[in-house]
Amino acid sequence: MVRHGRRRFGILAAALLAAGISSPAFAAQCGNNAGGFNNWIGQFKSEAAQRGVSPRTLDSAFRNVRYATKTISLDRNQHTFKLSLEQFMAKRGANAIISRGKQLKRSNAALFQAIEKNYGVPAGPLLAIWGMESGFGSFMGNQHTVSAVATLAYDCRRSAYFTDQLYALLDLIERGWVSPEFKGAAHGEIGQTQFLPRNVINYGASGDGNRSVDLRSKADALASTANFLRAHGWQRGGGYQPGQTNFRAIQGWNAAGVYQKAIAIIGAEIDGS
Repeated sequence: MVRHGRRRFGILAAALLAAGISSPAFAAQCGNNAGGFNNWIGQFKSEAAQRGVSPRTLDSAFRNVRYATKTISLDRNQHTFKLSLEQFMAKRGANAIISRGKQLKRSNAALFQAIEKNYGVPAGPLLAIWGMESGFGSFMGNQHTVSAVATLAYDCRRSAYFTDQLYALLDLIERGWVSPEFKGAAHGEIGQTQFLPRNVINYGASGDGNRSVDLRSKADALASTANFLRAHGWQRGGGYQPGQTNFRAIQGWNAAGVYQKAIAIIGAEIDGS
């Protein structure tokens, strides 16, 4: 499922064009099936090279790329967000997340205290996101990330938005933050709280003090999530239920109303508020 403000992809594309940074998707021919994918990859690589992406990065990133059929299938069949709040909470295992979240809050007290000190975000909503996104890191995805993002960049439905994500992913590969064979979720989400590549670059933060960012690390993933929420308007000490100060920051995390409300409810239960 596509997360973290992804509903604004049209605005992003317009901003890129206004800045004179046209998305190569407008030049390379998009498609709605696997037939033109390999040709699109060739066009994209040529355009990426013209924009300064190194041959080494392009060669390593696309060496094993393939059309991600599962990604397209899931992208066309996102039914979870059509559930009622009660159905969504049950499907996501809210009670189990609350129970496990309380345990993790106690056993990682120093980490959550440091994050709240630095970003103003308490443990509850972070644990709610962590639990719902990856089962507290138990499953971060098994899809070839470059293939997933490249497939969505090629796909005509949201080509401009995911082409930007593909450039961000190449940047992460160039930096050494992810490997060309990195595996994540079906839409290219990365790590324990499932950031898209552009969000890793924009909001990635080190939670363990070593200055690098590895979202497979719980400390980095949670610090990055807190940084994302702060950048989307989180105010220290404010409430985060619907209608309260910080609910808007939670809305920035995911466009689906049931997901937003689930974060608020589960977070409050974990925080005991």
